[in-house]
Amino acid sequence: MNRTTAQRLKRHRRVRKKITGTSERPRLAVFKSNRHLYAQLIDDEQMRTLAAASTLELRKGQGSTPNSVETAEKLGKLVAERAMAKGLTAAVFDRGGFRFHGKVRALAEGARQQGLAL
Repeated sequence: MNRTTAQRLKRHRRVRKKITGTSERPRLAVFKSNRHLYAQLIDDEQMRTLAAASTLELRKGQGSTPNSVETAEKLGKLVAERAMAKGLTAAVFDRGGFRFHGKVRALAEGARQQGLAL
């Protein structure tokens, strides 16, 4: 594991000490790989994923580039739509140790635009 990844994981552990998701207000966890973004709503009490979305599915249908800020915003809207379909209106944002900047921020703003309270 390189230094950057180790530092991100250390930040992630530090943030996760304070953030937990419940069935009423799940945790919106974000993960970035070099190619794709993944977002999922997690209920930590029951250890279940309530809704999930990734840029893998967006790419299949829309032909958009998977690693762009615009695609991250679409992903936020998609995960918020899936949350609303399950009756969830609020979530706790877990940035996964990544900076709240660029794609991570666009994903959060897309979810907020769709009506999910973060």
